[in-house]
Amino acid sequence: AEPAAGDTIDPPAPDAARLLPAALLQPDELIILLIKPSAWFILLGCLRSLLVIALVAAALWGLAGTALGASLNRHDIGLFAVGCAGVRLFWQILEWLRSVYVLTDRRIVRVEGVLRINVFESALARIQHTSTTFNLRERLFALGSIHFATAGTAVPEASWNMVARPLEVHRIVVKTLERYR
Repeated sequence: AEPAAGDTIDPPAPDAARLLPAALLQPDELIILLIKPSAWFILLGCLRSLLVIALVAAALWGLAGTALGASLNRHDIGLFAVGCAGVRLFWQILEWLRSVYVLTDRRIVRVEGVLRINVFESALARIQHTSTTFNLRERLFALGSIHFATAGTAVPEASWNMVARPLEVHRIVVKTLERYR
C-alpha cells in the first residue's frame, strides 16, 4: 500500500491522523497520502485582500492633510492598515491549519474551513477524472492544484489547492486510483 519506489512524497507520520476529525477514518483504512496545502497558501490565499488594504491605505494616506481628508491622521491610517492586514493574515493561517488532504486505500478526502468545516469525501471507485492546474501565482512558487470529478459530473467537485510538488502528488493519486479502484 506504500507508494512506489520512485515516489518521493514522504509517508504520513503515525500520528498524522490527529490532523483529521476523529470519526473520519475507518479503523482498517490505510492512509496513502496525508498532506496540507503549501505554507505559501497563507500569503497567496489572502494576497488580493492585502493588496486592497494597501491601496485603500495609500489612498487615505494621500488624502491626509488635504482639505478633503483634514481629519485623517497618517499614523492612524498606518496602524489601521497594519491591523487589518494582521487580522486577514491570522484568518488565513487558521484556514491553512484547518486544511488537510487525504488519500486512503478507499477514499479521497478534503477537510477545510474554520467556522464552517467542509468535508469532501469520495470513494476511489467514484473518481472518474483528475487534473492538475497551475495558475500564475502557483507557478511562481512551484505549486499546483489537483482537481477531482466523480461519476455523473463533468466538472471537478473538489480540489486540493496550492499543493507543493503537485505532479508527484498527482502521480501518487493516479497510481492509487489504478491500484485500489
